[in-house]
Amino acid sequence: MMDGKTMESQMTERRQKMMADVKAQDETLKDLVAKMNSAPDDKKLALMASVVTLLVEQRVAMNERRSSMMDEMFNHLMWHTRMGMENILHCPFYDEWKSSDDNVKPATPSPTEEKK
Repeated sequence: MMDGKTMESQMTERRQKMMADVKAQDETLKDLVAKMNSAPDDKKLALMASVVTLLVEQRVAMNERRSSMMDEMFNHLMWHTRMGMENILHCPFYDEWKSSDDNVKPATPSPTEEKK
């Protein structure tokens, strides 16, 4: 079984790879949209279809990848809890998870926000 630091290192590497992949995908999409926008009218529809198809493929793949990474993160946090709750405080992902939790806003405004 891997130790916590090895797991964290591998998870960080996979996350960095995913972020680099997203950047590359964004550049590809920007290029395709620029080609689509500058194409003659009779070619735009086909180019638009290819952009939409690529977007859907990327989104489906990213959702699968994200789900897998979330499962891995959950298992990692559970590993920390088995090691003792104070152990989780030393995990670099715990701080990130905790700070992202603070940024979550409810989908619907509270009754006091609606009155404003």
